[in-house]
Amino acid sequence: MAGEATLSKGQLNGYNENQSGGSAPVPHTSKQKSGIKVLIVGAGFGGLCAAIECHRQGHDVEILESFREFKVLGDIISFGSNAGRIFRRWFIPETDGERISDRLDPLSIKLQNYGFNIHKWTGELVMNQKSPPPDPEAPVFNGHRGEFHSVLFYYAKDDLGIPIRLGCRIEKYFEDKAEAGVVLESGEKIGADVVIGADGVRSKARELVLGYEDKPKSSGYAVFRAWFTNEEMMKDPETRRFCENGDTFNGWIGPDVHFLFSTIKNGSDCCWVLTHVDEANIEESWSFPGKLDDVYKVFEGWDPLCKRIVSKTPEDKLVDWKLVYRDPLPRWVSDGGRTCLIGDSAHPFLPTSAQGATQAMEDGVTIAVCLREAGKHNTSAGVKAYQDIRYDRVKAVQKTGETTRDMWHKADWDKVKEDPKSIGMPREDWILGHDAEKHAEAVVANMVSKFM
Repeated sequence: MAGEATLSKGQLNGYNENQSGGSAPVPHTSKQKSGIKVLIVGAGFGGLCAAIECHRQGHDVEILESFREFKVLGDIISFGSNAGRIFRRWFIPETDGERISDRLDPLSIKLQNYGFNIHKWTGELVMNQKSPPPDPEAPVFNGHRGEFHSVLFYYAKDDLGIPIRLGCRIEKYFEDKAEAGVVLESGEKIGADVVIGADGVRSKARELVLGYEDKPKSSGYAVFRAWFTNEEMMKDPETRRFCENGDTFNGWIGPDVHFLFSTIKNGSDCCWVLTHVDEANIEESWSFPGKLDDVYKVFEGWDPLCKRIVSKTPEDKLVDWKLVYRDPLPRWVSDGGRTCLIGDSAHPFLPTSAQGATQAMEDGVTIAVCLREAGKHNTSAGVKAYQDIRYDRVKAVQKTGETTRDMWHKADWDKVKEDPKSIGMPREDWILGHDAEKHAEAVVANMVSKFM
């Protein structure tokens, strides 16, 4: 991964293979217990959100994760205000009203004063896009993926007492009329009323749901990405200015390429993402160690400041990430209705959408509400209702990753000169203004009744 963050929690290295539970469970739901057992495969953002929301809705939930220990890895991730509404509803037990959003806020970039500077690839500043006024009930978070992930992981595990078993590698999924479940490589068989596959772009659950193996293919693009501390940036007068006056966000846009660079945590950390054309074969892997010389080749003819910024990156913090793509899946739910897909397992997003993790969270909220409405003896109706509620919205939001990328990569610069705002980062209200829980609550009864 691009970078490993260091948090103050000394326990980060203390969770080993198949360890689960943690501190004693703390009641954290006003909902009556449903008696529905939910097994979630994958402890990423989608899996954790689904577990937390199932817990809120009164379900009995357990997470299986293949990694043998929890590590704080990754680089920048974005959560729009539609995710912020979800985080704001997650109260922390035995505190004076503290919420998960309060823990995320100090880790997030602050751009109210700076905004987003958008440059042409040759260096000219095209526009400064102001940050919208903050909404306390729908905050926006941009920060280190691993640090945010850590907050959610320990909230689920320690604050809520949700069992998370690490080192659980899945051999296969199964489903019959009575239950669904998984068989681990160890031979252990685990059953539940519902299984949620949150196991990512190479999900094994997808084969059970679809009835065939659906392989990823190249999107035609790749991303170089990195996260690193500011020591080398501070040594250079040309780059120091990005780190010594708070958080910053700058982008350079060119034909078939865009470069986004941020400083964060009051300028102490730096991260950048460079999206470019790449037809590499991704059959075996989609993430590789990156090489600075390969990045420099992409920057030929560009504003020299871009190369100067990148040159401050320790090469061991650089990742070459091939962007996989999948055609929209025809369905996310098995024939029997006891196994479903969420997040990247169902709908991988391009990073230009800035919505991949957020849409996985919306999935988790929705499936939890649908299961509560359906009840233990009609779980398949709840699972099928989840797909109906989410499918069209997700498909539309997915498309924005392509439209934003193409808007930048194929920009008509004469038109941009006439209307600089046309090149701004899209902030569409139908996406960001969505409240997944309120929407699910409003439509769930009718949707579930269709499948009873």
